[in-house]
This record gives sequence, C-alpha cells and structure tokens, in this order.
Amino acid sequence: MDSMRLYGVLRLVVVGFLVLPAVALGGSGPRRCEFPAIFNFGDSNSDTGGRSAALSEVHQPNGETFFGHPSGRVCDGRLILDLIAEELKSPYLSAYLDSIGTDFRHGANFATGGSSIRPGGYSPFHLWIQMSQFMRFKSQTEALYNNQLDPSRKIPSVKSSLPRPKDFSKALYIFDIGQNDLAYGFQYTTVEQVRLSIPDMLSQLSQAVHQLYKEGARIFWVHNTGPIGCLPKSVINDRSKPGNLDQNGCVKPQNEIAQEFNRQLKDMVFKLRAQLFDAALTHVDMYSAKYALISNAKNEGFVDPFEFCCGSYYGYSIDCGKKEIVNGTVYGNLCQNPSRHVSWDGIHYSESANLWIANRILNGSFSDPPVSIREACYHPKNLSSFTSRQLQSIYNHQTKCIKGWCRGV
Repeated sequence: MDSMRLYGVLRLVVVGFLVLPAVALGGSGPRRCEFPAIFNFGDSNSDTGGRSAALSEVHQPNGETFFGHPSGRVCDGRLILDLIAEELKSPYLSAYLDSIGTDFRHGANFATGGSSIRPGGYSPFHLWIQMSQFMRFKSQTEALYNNQLDPSRKIPSVKSSLPRPKDFSKALYIFDIGQNDLAYGFQYTTVEQVRLSIPDMLSQLSQAVHQLYKEGARIFWVHNTGPIGCLPKSVINDRSKPGNLDQNGCVKPQNEIAQEFNRQLKDMVFKLRAQLFDAALTHVDMYSAKYALISNAKNEGFVDPFEFCCGSYYGYSIDCGKKEIVNGTVYGNLCQNPSRHVSWDGIHYSESANLWIANRILNGSFSDPPVSIREACYHPKNLSSFTSRQLQSIYNHQTKCIKGWCRGV
C-alpha cells in the first residue's frame, strides 16, 4: 500500500475514534506527549486546596497517609489528580484560590470541593466561575510577560512561578465535574427531574470546552462521573427502600442516572471532536473503573466497600476528624487501616482506592480512544509527520483493534 493511500485509510480509522497507539511510533520507543502545564476543573474529587483556602479548612486526619498533615484534600492522601501529575512527571497542582505558597509554573487547579457544572448547589465556585478564574489567570499571565500590567501595581517579578504564554496551547485540560449536580438534584428534587436536567448540564460543559478552545486549549482529558449510588452515604440513606439496591449493594436509581449522564457525556465528547477538529479529546470511563473496584473489593484486598474510615452517618452525621458521644456510644473514631478501605469518609475515596483506579485509567484501559494519558495529545493532524513505515505499523495495529484485539470502553 503506497503512503498516500495508507494515510487516507488511517485518517478514516482515527477520525472514527480508534486509537493512535504509542507502540506504532517507530523502533526507538514510544513517543510521549510533553505537557508543560496542567489545568484542572472540578469538585472535591480533584480539589487540592481550593475549598480549604476559600470556604472551610480541611482538618486532620485528612492527609495523614501520604502528606502527614492536612493538604486541602478531602482524603487521607493523594487524589487521582495527584497521581496524574506524578505520571506526567509534573509537580502537584496548586489550588488557584490558595494565596500561600502557590506555584503555578506547571499549571493551576480551579477545582473546589462541592462545585457543580451549573450555578447553585453546594458551592459558589461552579464551573463558569472556575472558567472565569482561568481566563483571568491566563490574561494576567500574558500581560505580565508582555509588560502590559497596570504600572501602578507594584509587584515583584513572578514569572518563575507562572506558565509561559506558549504553554497554554500545549497544556493538558482536565474536567472532573458533574457528580454534585446529580447529588444536589437527588437531595432536593426527584430522580426524574435530575434526568431531565442532564442535557442542560452537558450543554454548559460543552460551552466551557468551546471557550477553552477559543483560548487556545487543544488537549482535553474528560472524566465521566462515578457510581454515586455506591457511595456509602448514598447506600445508608437508601438501603431501607425495597428493591433500591443492585446485586452489589449500590443504589440502582442513582447509578442509572449517573449512567445516563455518562452516556450523554460521551455523545457530547464525540460531537466536540467533530466540531473542534484540531482538538484531542479523551473520554475516561471513571464509572466503570470505580464500579469494578467496588464490585470486587474484597478480592482486591479491601474490606467491605460500604465501610468507611472517617466520620459517621449512622444515626448521627459527624464530619471526618470529629467525635461525638451519644448515649455512651462514641461516633467518629478513625479506622485503624485506611489503606484497606475503598471509601475514606463515606463520600470520597481513600488514597489506596485512588491508586487502584489510577493504575487502570492512566494506561488507557478505560479511555476512548484507548490511549494512555501520556499519549493524550495525539489526533489525526499528527499523522502527516509520520514516515511510511510508522503509518504501516499504526495501520496494522488498528486492524487488530477493529478485530477486537484492543480493549475499549
């Protein structure tokens, strides 16, 4: 097959949302994407200190497993976002809202605990506030580099702690948001109302991606929402309702809505690929990864996945780090071994669970296209730079994928 014909066939394959694998990039070993910065938008699943700095501080024993002290994360250690940074050889992301000791040279984290896509809900820092923060951060950074800041502002040179203007177009943009839109809806409306609100949620998320694209963003890593009906707090509140739990003990109506959200989210990502031709968008099926852990927790060395380590929801709601004695019973004692728990506090995952999940999503096993996070920058436009031999190798691999040899989602 001549190189032009091969290119045409291969382009159709990749535009069809199959993989452009690292193994096909020549004999010198896999090529990796170089991300000079990471920008994250989300909620407490990826908040590295935003809520703690702006609303209410995260106290001990949060952070005890890895950091040895509270780190702004609602977890005993690292979040999946931290493990992404480690995989990409990048420093942990500083929270944009934290004014003390922050370093944004390699990106910034706009996620804030309780945030949702739409305004309202548990936090004032919804997605569009986070977007506004990013756009100001970007414009002020560019103005500083171009010596265009207001001369009346007496500030020291801080370029060493900020991304370079050219880094914004080469950065990785992560979305991990939507769970609180569903949770707030379950708490204050009906399941059907939550279902009907999904298109508006995703319309706003799509607009955010379009806005970032206008700002020069090109590489997106989009997490779907996890099985909210498997969170211990959800199970505790709903287990008494007949027929409400599935075979693994999770709340079926909530998970069904989460799955519908995820189905529409994946459709949104496909549409964005057609609309934003120069963008590389990876959809990550966090739901399947998390549900796989919950349904097989004991075989993976964890205790019952509905047991949590910190706080209490059994009769008395007690935040992690607090204790109360009621009728002689102590509520809120910390578990002895957090590493054996899937759930840290009934809502958030433990570090050991985050490690288990990260080991399965970062290599592309739960992604569409099934590329690892270190190859997330590749898209059809890259094909023009490959040699005929490299194209042939990619074509051979794609043929195997078509035959079902590759794992998708």
